Amino acid sequence: MDNGISLLSLNIPPCFHFCLYFTNSKIYVFVFYLVVVLRVPSFTGSMVHVPLTCGEAFQNEPVFWKKNGQELNPPLQGNQVQVLVEEMKGGNYTCHLSPSGGYLNHTLILIQLNPDNRTGFRIRKKSHIHCSAPNYTGSFHCSWKRTALRSDASVVLVKAERFTEDISCELDGDASGVRCQDAHCPYKEEQHRISVTVYIRSHARLEAYTKSFYLREIVRPAKLPNLHISDGKVFSWDYPDTWEKPCTFFGLQFEVKLVHNSYLLLMSSLNITTDTTKYEVGVKTKKYVFCVRAQDKFTRGPWSHWSQCTVNKHNVAC
Repeated sequence: MDNGISLLSLNIPPCFHFCLYFTNSKIYVFVFYLVVVLRVPSFTGSMVHVPLTCGEAFQNEPVFWKKNGQELNPPLQGNQVQVLVEEMKGGNYTCHLSPSGGYLNHTLILIQLNPDNRTGFRIRKKSHIHCSAPNYTGSFHCSWKRTALRSDASVVLVKAERFTEDISCELDGDASGVRCQDAHCPYKEEQHRISVTVYIRSHARLEAYTKSFYLREIVRPAKLPNLHISDGKVFSWDYPDTWEKPCTFFGLQFEVKLVHNSYLLLMSSLNITTDTTKYEVGVKTKKYVFCVRAQDKFTRGPWSHWSQCTVNKHNVAC
């Protein structure tokens, strides 16, 4: 392109158009049609002229512009104009046939700091975004939370990919998470990480949050089903229905704990693990809680949530 500006088009899910215009000092990002994002330095004093066009259909019309519903001072008129955006002062620019005329078109200018000042989500221990998967079929779910001060923030785009291949995703109804399906073969060793980027908007501010991971790092087995006791001391359970088959290839290991009067019994401090789906309790107490959970025995990924049975003498509730 002219004036030293190059164009990079990124392939992302249908209904989105995402382009990056690079210059030496600024980056213009067109996230959607009629949305412009200016990526500016985090220090104060940035000023950028942004060209706006109402549309080819209004080339010979007396077009008037407003910002956030208010007339500009001095007035801005013409089908093709330039506006000066200072620091974080973006906004929604609309064009009209007259100062009081009907709406014709708009361009929303958003600001993204470089580097990002990430204040839009509630901070978690390791990441703004939490991802998990029940198995290796490629389906995974990512979620996030907003802070109370940024409850107005809205998700405008979610992009997931592995290396150069896009991953299809569907946003949750409440926009607090996204469910994705990777086409990666579960029997094949992962060579590249999955990258999930969430773009959120708060007023004229755009923030981007990215989490990268291998699927094996986020696979968490479901709670163990059919936990029961037999002969008064042998507990048994099954592999989760959602776990991969065959179980000999996708093996699980299990952690067992006993809890009595809100304290762990001595045996639990040994961090007992087993590869079998049964465990014989060898304690004399008649009141305790039997707990068991699972993790991938080969990748040592996240543990499942606990399954438990409460034993009160001859009464057992699982």
